[in-house]
Order: sequence, then C-alpha cells, then structure tokens
Amino acid sequence: MKYLSTRDRTLRIGGAEAVKLGLSRDGGLLTPEAIPQIDGAFLEGLTGASYPERAAKVMALYLTDYSEEELLEFARNAYGPDKYDHPAAAPLWKVDGSTHCLELWHGPTSAFKDMALQMLPQLLSAALRKTGEDKTACILVATSGDTGKAAMEGFADVAQTNIMVFYPKDGVSAVQEAQMVTQEGDNVGVCAVVGNFDDAQAGVKRIFSDEAIRKTLADRGYFLSSANSINWGRILPQVVYYISAYCDLLRDGEIRMGDKVNFCVPTGNFGDILAAYYAWRMGLPVGKLICASNQNDVLTDFLRTGVYDKNRPFHTTMSPSMDILVSSNLERLLFDLSGENDAEVRGYMESLNGSGRYEVSGSIKKALAERFWGGFLDEAGTMETIARYYKDCGYLIDTHTAVAAGVLEQYRRATGDRTPTVFVSTASPYKFCGHVLRAVGQEPKGDGVELLDQLNAVSGVAVPRRLAALKGKARRFDLTCEKAGMDNVVLDFLK
Repeated sequence: MKYLSTRDRTLRIGGAEAVKLGLSRDGGLLTPEAIPQIDGAFLEGLTGASYPERAAKVMALYLTDYSEEELLEFARNAYGPDKYDHPAAAPLWKVDGSTHCLELWHGPTSAFKDMALQMLPQLLSAALRKTGEDKTACILVATSGDTGKAAMEGFADVAQTNIMVFYPKDGVSAVQEAQMVTQEGDNVGVCAVVGNFDDAQAGVKRIFSDEAIRKTLADRGYFLSSANSINWGRILPQVVYYISAYCDLLRDGEIRMGDKVNFCVPTGNFGDILAAYYAWRMGLPVGKLICASNQNDVLTDFLRTGVYDKNRPFHTTMSPSMDILVSSNLERLLFDLSGENDAEVRGYMESLNGSGRYEVSGSIKKALAERFWGGFLDEAGTMETIARYYKDCGYLIDTHTAVAAGVLEQYRRATGDRTPTVFVSTASPYKFCGHVLRAVGQEPKGDGVELLDQLNAVSGVAVPRRLAALKGKARRFDLTCEKAGMDNVVLDFLK
C-alpha cells in the first residue's frame, strides 16, 4: 500500500515512510492510495477476537510493509492490562435498545487519544528501522487538551525520539494541564502558547514547512514528525474501534450482520469522525455519521452549507478539546470526495489560508449530505445533558461525551431516524471535574486534581488510577511563549 499527498497525488511513499514523516513536505496530508474492502466474513472473523487481534487484522490491510505478527505484538503492548483498565479496551455501554456509548477513555491518560497514541510510538519506532533512518525524530504536537498528554505518555523515553507539546495557555482544563506539566521522561518538553489551539496548530504547521528550520535540525541530527491526527499513524488505529464496536454489537445480539449502525462523534479537528468515514468506505454497514460540535460550530455550518468559514468568534468552552476553528483532517475527506483531485484540494486550502473560507463543489455538497449530519450543543445544553444522563441512566459522562449525546437527540428529533446508534465517549468525566460537579448539582470545592475526591464521593464512580496519582505530583514545566516564538522553543529544545 502506497500513500499519496492530498496536495500532490503523484507522490507515492510506503506506509512506514508515511508514519515517519507525519505530514507531507508540501503541506498535504498523507492518505492511502486505495481503501481496502471488508465483508461479512471478515467481520464474523473478528467477532470473537480480542481487541488487539482486531486491531492487527484491520491495520494489516493498510500497513503492508509491516507484518500482521508485529502489528499484533504492538497491539498487545498498546491495549494490554498494564496500559488499559478495561479488558475490552473500547467497551460499549448500553443506554437503551437502540443506543450505545463507546467508551474510549480506559487508557493511561483517560482520553480517546490513547487508542492511537499507545500504538503510534511503536509504529514509528518500527518505521525508523524499516527505512534505515539514523536521525532522531522530533515529534511536534499541538494539543487542545488530550493529544499532548497521550502523545507524551506514548513517546516518553522511546529511543530515537524527542517530543515537544504546545498547548493553548488557559485553554485546557486544570486536570489536562496537570497531566502535561508533570509528565515524566527525559525526551519530553511542554510549552503553553499565548492564544488558542488554532494558533498552536498553525505554528506547528509553519515549523514543518520551514526549510531553514528543517535544515538546521537536520544538521543537528533531527528530523520533524507529528503525533497529531495529521499523521496517518494516528487515524488508522481509530478506524479499528468503529469496526470493533460493530463486532461487539453483533456478538451481543444487538444487531444482525448487515444491519446499519449510525455513529455520533464529538469532534473539532475532524480526525475521529474521519476514521468512522474510512470504516464505512471499507464496507462497514454504516448509516449516518453525525458530527457533534460545541459552540465552535464551524463544522456544523460546513456540513449544512458546503461553506467552510473560520471567520467567526472563537469560544473557550467546557469541552476544550473541541475548541477548534481549523479542522485539519477535513482535507483528507475533501481529497476522497473530490475523486483525489489534488488541484481542487490545493485550491480549497489556499483559499482557507488566504481568506479564511472556501466553498466546495456541488458534487461534494451532495456527498456530504448523503453521509453526514451536523449539529452543535451550547454550554447550557451540555450541562443539561450531563445532568439528565446522571439522573435518568445513572451514567456519568464528561462534557465532550455530553455534546455527542445531546446532538444525537437533536438528530433523532429532526429526522425520526431510529437506526441503532453508537455515540462516542472521548474522555473520563474526571478530566473535567468542575463542570461535571456543577452539572450534577454540586458546587466544586477547589479546582483541578483536588476535585477528583469530591466527584468520587458524589458519584461513587471510581477515579482512574493514573488521574488519582496526579495528586501531589511535582510540576516539571512552566514554559510559555507567544505564537511567533514557537520556532525558537523547538530550536532551544533540540540544541
């Protein structure tokens, strides 16, 4: 399997090289040249399999320069009991006969990013060997809250790698910040950026495309790579859990083979729902993909109108991992829906960089309407949804999961569609204690990690063990920079 750039489809590189690079040097996103197809027999074969076995089978379809045996070893390392607190890794929680919640937060950082970022370091380490790379990979990460900690957790002290994480100052939860600034490892660095996530993400992309910086780092023995979802090695492990969820529904008798299932995904950067789209493209029986946004509703407007316009107010919300106005992974979807028309995609991205907006073709608008439905939930609606799930279902959910649950209800009211639906839970409620406590009628007594015990006393839900371990942990990082100074932070980090 070869990989193409969304901005130059004549570029063809292997899977290991794609994982190593992260982002194409032309600024495009690396995308598989073809989508492997699966059928009922493939799904039946996975129904009784463990999560690592499912992951290896699915990923082997795309990473043909890796063996299925080594992918299985990687998956067992990534999703085994020393990393995951639930034996299923990505279990389903049944809400009612037609609704399930896919819990993706049982890993080491209590967020869905672990599903990919426990796998990516192993894929990258193998890629360095496979490509004969002698330089050290410097992983640059912009995070809206969860990716940074998950990436550092995955790459900490991994040989031949360094990792620098940028997060928006005052734009993440207290627990998310505590997780990042206390991270252990001799090869990690963390810096707060004055601005929002889009500023941090734009800065990382700028550094990637700066030939002078790349040359300076090469002279020092480094090359740049990415652990953001611009890296195909992030998207592919996420495809797995949608296929796995379908297999669990089959196994449990909730659906029959061939029955369609909708997925409702809370997303800001579009990577998580893009993985569901690829699962559908592979042949998974998917009905509608419901894209759930918070008040930063740029994706909702895009899916409804075909116009992407980032020229709007930026809202800092209680679901900070979705506080994004530039959804990078949308570029991969546009590439696919345009028939891999790299010139068309380049035009859209140039327009976005120039004017902050673009409008897609009529054919793409039609395809979007057939496959996607977009909705958003405001702050009051998010709080109300947390409260309702806790009161009516005895189920404690975080702010991002509440956005998905609330938008799913909007979709059903608007369409009357009762297709079995899985909504995605992307983080433990303990990562957002203050908001969850207020939603269930309690006044937070403090801020940050000290609220873990209060939420536990109120709810009776166990605190994830690694979050509990944050209490009293020493802060290691206090660096802050302006967005224009991110270049110097990287150069200083890699002296």
